[in-house]
Amino acid sequence: MWPGPRRPAAGSGEAAAAAAREAREAAVGAQAAAAAAAAANGSGPGPALERPPGCSMRARRGLLRLPRRSLLAALFFFSLSSSLLYFVYVAPGIVNTYLFMMQAQGILLRDNVRTIGAQVYEQVVRSAYAKRNSSLNDSDYPLDLNHNETFPPTTTFLPEDFTYFAHLPCPERLPSMKGPIDINMSEIGMDDIHELFSRDPTIRLGGHWRPSDCMPRWKVAILIPFRNRHEHLPVLLRHLIPMLQRQRLQFAFYVVEQVGTQPFNRAMLFNVGFQEAMKDLEWDCLIFHDVDHIPESDRNYYGCGQMPRHFATKLDKYMYLLPYTEFFGGVSGLTVEQFRKINGFPNAFWGWGGEDDDLWNRYALLRKSKERQVLDGLNNLNYFANITYDALYKNITVNLTPELAQVSEY
Repeated sequence: MWPGPRRPAAGSGEAAAAAAREAREAAVGAQAAAAAAAAANGSGPGPALERPPGCSMRARRGLLRLPRRSLLAALFFFSLSSSLLYFVYVAPGIVNTYLFMMQAQGILLRDNVRTIGAQVYEQVVRSAYAKRNSSLNDSDYPLDLNHNETFPPTTTFLPEDFTYFAHLPCPERLPSMKGPIDINMSEIGMDDIHELFSRDPTIRLGGHWRPSDCMPRWKVAILIPFRNRHEHLPVLLRHLIPMLQRQRLQFAFYVVEQVGTQPFNRAMLFNVGFQEAMKDLEWDCLIFHDVDHIPESDRNYYGCGQMPRHFATKLDKYMYLLPYTEFFGGVSGLTVEQFRKINGFPNAFWGWGGEDDDLWNRYALLRKSKERQVLDGLNNLNYFANITYDALYKNITVNLTPELAQVSEY
């Protein structure tokens, strides 16, 4: 009889599974013991924490987030720098003004600190000497603390009862010159200015005036370059006419207006104004006056001298500091002889008008100014002027183009 199929003994599967678990546990224990022994000997890696699920994804997102923020910051600074460069390109004069104002703030702060330091030092010295000798007078200090060089003595002006003589030259320091002027910058129409000065019969057509109680020391032609500044001109005349009358100067106003589409040429307008003014009278002093500059003191005497004069050395927009030592803009004066000797202004400074600080546009010409002086100026000037007369000024209208003042290469 054949034997039947062999069946596994009862409980043999459970025994095999238990044996496998014991083998795995033993292997894990052996690995742990080996790792502990290696860590104790310093020859293996230390204990490590198991990385929780999702940590790898957060790390990747963090790495992606950091470059994105850096990119946004870089784009922001690039946009800001591009905007600043564009502003410098389109408005260099305004940028120069703001830069100078920042420098002026630093200069004023430094001067204030020096002044405060000097005052503190003075008080310390006075206190020290007072303690040493209570009978010591302020005037007996061995140190000079009066600072006379900082506050020069005021120039003497003539007394109120000064007598004028019609056959003698007018003095330069008149009693009518009081100093600070009441400035009124509110807008006023030209009709109101005409009504204001129509009460003075001594002002002739074109703004001509001369004193009657003495001989004017200077015959002054005021040349004003002009383009679309109709709100500024009446304000200037409101302040300048009474001031020049108090200074007893013979004067007249010449408004030289540029029309057309060419860039403003302030220098060429001055040359045109000079040529036209000399047709009226043998002036001996020329004042080149921007329309937006208002004098603040009538003791700023608008006469000429042996050297060219700068009448606007302290401007409110520059915090009453000179922008740079070569600055000669705003209001300046020369004698007719001096102006002819230098051949007038160069005609090639296109776009100079209102931006005297625009070094980028004029540098290429300034470095050649000595060579160009004999070639560019009054001697190569051509123009066609339309002349009209106002009650207070002579208006000279011109359409300027580079072809009117060509300069051959040299």
